[in-house]
Amino acid sequence: MRIAMIGSGYVGLVSGACLADFGHEVVCIDKDPDKIAALNEGRMPIYEPGLDALVAENVRQKRLAFSTDLKPAVAGAQAVFIAVGTPSRRGDGFADLSYVYAAAREIAEALTGYAVVVTKSTVPVGTGDEVERILREARPDLDVGVASNPEFLREGAAIGDFKRPDRIVIGAEDARAAAVMQEVYRPLYLNQAPILFTGRRTAELTKYAANAFLATKITFINEIADLCEQVGANVQEVARGIGLDNRIGAKFLHAGPGYGGSCFPKDTLALVKTAQDYCTPVRIVETVVAVNDQRKRAMARKVIAACGGSVRGKRVALLGLTFKPNTDDMRDAPSLSIIAGLQDAGARIVAYDPEGMEQARPLLQGVDYAEDAYACAEGADALVIVTEWNAFRALDLARLKAMMAAPVLVDLRNVYASADAEQHGFAYAGIGVA
Repeated sequence: MRIAMIGSGYVGLVSGACLADFGHEVVCIDKDPDKIAALNEGRMPIYEPGLDALVAENVRQKRLAFSTDLKPAVAGAQAVFIAVGTPSRRGDGFADLSYVYAAAREIAEALTGYAVVVTKSTVPVGTGDEVERILREARPDLDVGVASNPEFLREGAAIGDFKRPDRIVIGAEDARAAAVMQEVYRPLYLNQAPILFTGRRTAELTKYAANAFLATKITFINEIADLCEQVGANVQEVARGIGLDNRIGAKFLHAGPGYGGSCFPKDTLALVKTAQDYCTPVRIVETVVAVNDQRKRAMARKVIAACGGSVRGKRVALLGLTFKPNTDDMRDAPSLSIIAGLQDAGARIVAYDPEGMEQARPLLQGVDYAEDAYACAEGADALVIVTEWNAFRALDLARLKAMMAAPVLVDLRNVYASADAEQHGFAYAGIGVA
């Protein structure tokens, strides 16, 4: 099949490369000429394990191409995916759909025959209806289908998620559009990936509901962690005890500094706004959003408490800046709020992250950056593990203690057992452990 992917950001690039790897002919479009130039030179605009090799192979096989010119890519395409950004809108927090609607207008002018226009971006309920209205208003004679195909990609594991998905959700209002989408994903039949066909609005809401539920699990276990610290329980054992219940499941029950990234903060807020607009408020999700926002700042207070109640003039070392490991994404990362809180309290910050430091620099002021974890810890009054990169899981604790000004370890991901850290002479503070 011939496929056009409008948007070459995280979702568009990963989806386009994987569809090309299935054997489709894919052109990824982006308005940023520098991004397209970099992609044509084999340089990825994001860090995602395995993506550079996947892109290079499919470009070599002439199944994948990149361009700033939308018209020739859309003309003759059987499926046109919209994978542009939908950031939270300033002022009300609702999803900014201006890029989606602008793409729909351009697509309408470029189509030359029947095609399915597919919303891959995460969008509020009813967006597909508006996309269809825009298409038909621009070209009343247009023979077109409109579908919703939300993505469920985890940063750091996106290629595996696309090729071996738990499910593929396709929202379509007519059989012809559904048949085209089934052909797009036919290569996954061998993997027995379940395809769920729904109405368009149902598909749109499914994505928001999924992310809100996962965000709720994270926030729930974080609040249980706070309770554990007060009553003398261990949140890791509590999480295991409830996670072994098949009705609950073990995933997303790891206590930490709160969720961040490109999806959960934006999508939970958009769901809250959508529900309010329809006069059916989602109180649980509203609370999740509020608790998560407060938790990030609370982690700075946790570090201050571990340092004896004050960090003024002290050197605090942070390991990990990105919102999760195996990505360079700094969007809504807990580290941003933690660093702000520590700086407000007078701390001097030094940080190290394996992939995220270049992305962090424009977002943070007054932060020194180290070349590795040990250089980061040199002379520090406290060491804080913020992101659980594998590189931080087997640090030489004896070496760290010898090079730090004070042996304080604040482990916001519970990477280390408190007994091991204390055996090496550290004053240890974890999450949800008394």
